[in-house]
Amino acid sequence: MTLPPTAAQLRVINTADPVTGRLRGTDAQLSALVKRGLAFRHPRPPHDHFLTPAGHRIREAPSVEEPAGSAAPPGDTGVFAARVGGEEAADTTPARRREVHSAWQGLLELRRMTNPGDAVDRPCAWERANLVRSAALALEAAGHRPAPGDGKGYRVRATAQPEAIAVHHEDLTALRACAATLEEAGWQVSEHSEPKTRARYLLASPRRR
Repeated sequence: MTLPPTAAQLRVINTADPVTGRLRGTDAQLSALVKRGLAFRHPRPPHDHFLTPAGHRIREAPSVEEPAGSAAPPGDTGVFAARVGGEEAADTTPARRREVHSAWQGLLELRRMTNPGDAVDRPCAWERANLVRSAALALEAAGHRPAPGDGKGYRVRATAQPEAIAVHHEDLTALRACAATLEEAGWQVSEHSEPKTRARYLLASPRRR
């Protein structure tokens, strides 16, 4: 029987990136999680560690809590977050681009590990449970610019429709380029017009086959 993770390992699991499951911890903690089947080491540089499906289940379990006083201060978690558009800061540094690329590669690895037939051409179950962040990561990884604050760029938003997100962009050409990126990433995309403003936007849903 696999031993439950220690309190220190639980802290590492609980602070995993909410989008990709990327982990931060000591070499000993990460190696221990790999041995327990709760994490894997990405084969390509920078060889980051990510949660496996079993690790995600532990992270999402209601009973998993960090010990009192162990939580990081708000805004100082040190974990990756995809830009959905509208954030005040728009980091376009090489370090950010490397971080986005690494997160996307980790998400592809999660697809390979959890989709039937090791398929990486369509979203996995975790992405379908985190639609906005997943679509935003696909767009940012492809080089599209998220809207900074009130500026121009893409904005990914939740919708009332099940398993569907909306993508808005002031520029129609850029909007259609976003559609092409999402389709290539395994999403079904359709273009629509706002009833009042007639502004064009996308509806996208993760493809299952």
